[in-house]
Amino acid sequence: MSQNPVPAATDSSVTITRQQWKWSALAGMASYLDAGSIVGLGVGMVNFEKAFALSKGEVGALAAIGPNAIGCAIGAIVGGWLGDKLGRKRIYQYDLIVYAVGILLAAFAVNREMLFLGTVIVGLAVGADVPTSLALVGEFAPAKARGKLLGFTQISWCLGPVVVFVLAATFSTILPPEKQLLGTRIVLLHLFVVAVVTWALRQGLTESARWKEAASSGVVRQSVGALFTGRNLRALVWTATIYLFWNLAAGTAGLFNPYIIETLKAGGPVASLLLSCSGFVIAMLVTVFVFMRHSDGDYRTRRTLWGIGAVVQIIAYGMLLFLPFSTPVVLANILLFSAGGALAGEAFYKVFSQELFPTMLRSTAQGITFGVARVILGVWSFFVPALADNGIGQIAGLLALFLAISGGVGFFFMPDTSGKSLEQLEAERA
Repeated sequence: MSQNPVPAATDSSVTITRQQWKWSALAGMASYLDAGSIVGLGVGMVNFEKAFALSKGEVGALAAIGPNAIGCAIGAIVGGWLGDKLGRKRIYQYDLIVYAVGILLAAFAVNREMLFLGTVIVGLAVGADVPTSLALVGEFAPAKARGKLLGFTQISWCLGPVVVFVLAATFSTILPPEKQLLGTRIVLLHLFVVAVVTWALRQGLTESARWKEAASSGVVRQSVGALFTGRNLRALVWTATIYLFWNLAAGTAGLFNPYIIETLKAGGPVASLLLSCSGFVIAMLVTVFVFMRHSDGDYRTRRTLWGIGAVVQIIAYGMLLFLPFSTPVVLANILLFSAGGALAGEAFYKVFSQELFPTMLRSTAQGITFGVARVILGVWSFFVPALADNGIGQIAGLLALFLAISGGVGFFFMPDTSGKSLEQLEAERA
């Protein structure tokens, strides 16, 4: 397959071809593996903690260095820069092999050292994949269907955790207590299989037409320093802010929800998994039936979607300050946060990260903002287990504050980029 899915020239079509859907699905598997590995390691946290006698600090460190945080951050920053310098194809052709090695180490870990090494490798690999894969989707998407295709990748981000939760709940039910670690290993091995299959299918992808055109033109290699001046800097600060503060809440929920639910006695192992799973199902449904249908609307439509999503998410954590941490309240929190996050969260961050930066800096910019958010999430992750031991109040209050910052900055400073081609947007910035 050597033909590019769209020409590098302006594309004002709203029609998405079968090939564009296919390429979006393959690129979006980065989100499946990202979220799947975060949740896979998260649901296995209790089992790893028992098997290797991990301290609370080591549990926090494991959360901090992997796909949820610092390891992913380093991979995203380096991988994003290389994606602009060498092309998208060179990154997405090889990073999943590295991911497969890391997930195998974690799955077959016999001690804490092996587990930590595998977790770091997984984080580095998935971090490198995300900004380059999303840049690829943004660059071949029609101008008036960019939100729809990038929203489609978000379905993979929801589907990965759903599969992980269902597998983990099944093994929690059928395996005796002393064999629960085996269930965690099988869950991680499923991610290995998905990574290898995706890598094989991706071999048919070609380089981004827009990147090739930019790389061969006279306006070639802009330095990374160009991101820290003028409109690029304003775009970098805005996308970093909305994603950072939203991701602190999303990362805590994705990695620690089962752990917190069990620790605070709001539900047993199976209940904690199914409660967490329900959130991703809701996020998937809202993405399909609301975000993908309306995210390519005009400026007012985008702002309305974001505002509704932001308010719903703040309510989700704000109510934990006043209501008991019981199963019904936890379920309401998860459903509200997930529905709101589908409208005012990572999906729109993905869209704006493609629209606000020039082609030769697009992957680098997203790698930086994605990376910074994951580093700070890593630092935050060190403290979550200890905070959870003191009840849900402190965590809920801080997460509600983080979501208010993300929601407010996103709503009041949202740029008007809807329906414009990447070339038109780049010309406006110039």
